[in-house]
Amino acid sequence: MDKNLAIFLVSMIPLIELRGSMIMAAGWQLPMLRSLVLCTLGNMLPVPFIYFFARRILEWGKDKRIIGPFADFCLSRGNKAGSKLQEKTGQRGAFIALMLFVGIPLPGTGAWTGTLAASLLNLGFRKSVLAVLSGVILAGCMIGILSSLGFAFLFGL
Repeated sequence: MDKNLAIFLVSMIPLIELRGSMIMAAGWQLPMLRSLVLCTLGNMLPVPFIYFFARRILEWGKDKRIIGPFADFCLSRGNKAGSKLQEKTGQRGAFIALMLFVGIPLPGTGAWTGTLAASLLNLGFRKSVLAVLSGVILAGCMIGILSSLGFAFLFGL
C-alpha cells in the first residue's frame, strides 16, 4: 500500500486520527507539509457524518444489547466534553474552546470527540467544522514537529 494512502486512511480511524498518522509519516520520513494536508483531509472526512448522524445512531443504539455499551460510552464522553466546554466558555467562547480541545494532542481530544461534543451542544455545523479544522491543523503541526524531532534524535534520521 502506498504510504501516502496509508496515512490518509489511518487519520480517519477514531482514537488514532491525525495524531497517529502524523507519527507514521514522520517515521516513514514523508514530507511534513504534504503529510499534514493528507492527514488533515483524512481526519476531516468523517466530520460531517459525525456531526449529522453520530448522535442519532448512538442514541438509537444505547439500549441495544451488542452496541449499547459502546454507544453509551460515546454519548457520555461527548456529553462530558461538551458540558466542560460550555461550562468554561459559554456560547461566545465555544469556537476557541473547541479549537483548543481538538488541538491539544492527547488521546480522546481529536476531531471525532470534538465534533460529537459540538453536535450534542448544537453549536452549528459551520462553526463546529471550522473550529475542529483549526484544531486538527494545530495538533498536526505540533505532532509533526515533535515526532520529526523525536525520530531524528532517536534514530539520527
